Amino acid sequence: MTQTETINRQLVLAQRPKGEPTKDTLKLVEAAIPSAGADQMLLQTEFLSLDPYMRGRMSDAPSYAAPVEIGDVMVGGTVAQVVTSKVEGFAPGDWVLSFNGWQDYALSDGSGVTNLGKSPAHPSWALGIMGMPGFTAWAGLTRIGAPKPGETIAVAAATGPVGATVGQIGKLLGCRVVGIAGGAEKCAYAVNELGFDACIDHKADDFAEQLAKASPDGIDVYFENVGGKVLDAVIPLLNPNARMPVCGLVSQYNATKLPDGPDRMNWLMGQILRKKIKVQGFIIFDDFGHLYPEFAKEMSAWIEGGKIKYREEIIDGLENAPDAFIGLLKGENFGKRVIRVGQN
Repeated sequence: MTQTETINRQLVLAQRPKGEPTKDTLKLVEAAIPSAGADQMLLQTEFLSLDPYMRGRMSDAPSYAAPVEIGDVMVGGTVAQVVTSKVEGFAPGDWVLSFNGWQDYALSDGSGVTNLGKSPAHPSWALGIMGMPGFTAWAGLTRIGAPKPGETIAVAAATGPVGATVGQIGKLLGCRVVGIAGGAEKCAYAVNELGFDACIDHKADDFAEQLAKASPDGIDVYFENVGGKVLDAVIPLLNPNARMPVCGLVSQYNATKLPDGPDRMNWLMGQILRKKIKVQGFIIFDDFGHLYPEFAKEMSAWIEGGKIKYREEIIDGLENAPDAFIGLLKGENFGKRVIRVGQN
């Protein structure tokens, strides 16, 4: 099922999932390729980003963004090429960062689209280290976490596109970095390749004890993107005046009810009060969009200088996106997961 010049394959939301998305959540349909009208351009999708936030868009629960309606194309960031253009500043053959969603072709008036030029070295990186995940790591850590040299940073999903970047920036800022990941292979990668001081397997029976041992001076910054038992183990280790940037809670996205056990809300609020912990959620482009040029300049220099490593997991075929997304929510990805939609 390869991309063609005659059919626009689209993955539309067929039903709202209860718990984990299934093979019935999205439906692959075929439509005509649209034609660009006045002040429009036709974009051909080359790469589709898969990100945990997409699970929230499948739900109609109140959130910071409108849900995808039943029958609509699933939303998603993309890297595309311009096929035809009647938009100033965009010409056929240009690579662009866009929001085509889960489909082969889309029309755009240029709003929110970034021109990447005719021959970017790594076009898909605009969806990862140079895009939303990298920017989330940089802004959340530096603006909310505000780590000082010598402090300890803990980050979950340590080999994912956000966590891996958080940890590497933390090392560049002179901090001790403790990663948390699922499995020995990922933990070894965090330490041996990314330079973390330690990485703890959250699947271990004595996970909380191992985390405490790896954080002898406590934790000053916890970059939260997982929640669940990882958060439970981190909270007692937070130092007075600790900071917690919150960009996600992936372990909870498929939950259909509150977890079993006692209500821990009062315990958590007591910890926040007594330790004067700063907890701040953020939506990257809503809160820090104006800082993107500063991020892009600094991150580009780090990458060119070999100071930041980036791991990308490319899966071929738009038709494979649903299964790849389901696996992403289960933590099966190793690095940034991207779907190669086109043939370039």
